[in-house]
Amino acid sequence: MTENRSGSGSFIGGVILGAAAGAVMGLLLAPRSGRETRQFLKKSADALPELAEDLSTTVQLQADRLSETALRNWDGTLVRLKQAIAAGIEASQRDRQLTQSDPRTPDTRSVRDPSLR
Repeated sequence: MTENRSGSGSFIGGVILGAAAGAVMGLLLAPRSGRETRQFLKKSADALPELAEDLSTTVQLQADRLSETALRNWDGTLVRLKQAIAAGIEASQRDRQLTQSDPRTPDTRSVRDPSLR
């Protein structure tokens, strides 16, 4: 899921780059006079800084959103990990107490660790 989101900035950049390349090719192959084409290219070139700024803003917004999502996911994972560790410690302590309080309980440590046999 995260991989899809991280690629969205690249995708947007690719779309804009492809659109720009298509526009340039269209201008060069268009049946206009040289003067009309030069005027159109000048207007297009004047718009490039605004286009670059829009692209930069879009990429920054996507990066911020991805960062926030990653932090939320990390926080949730950390909480679940702490709960799992606490549950494991509690289960281990209960097992130890049961083993110590009931002499009839077999010592399962020897099954787990051959050196204790």
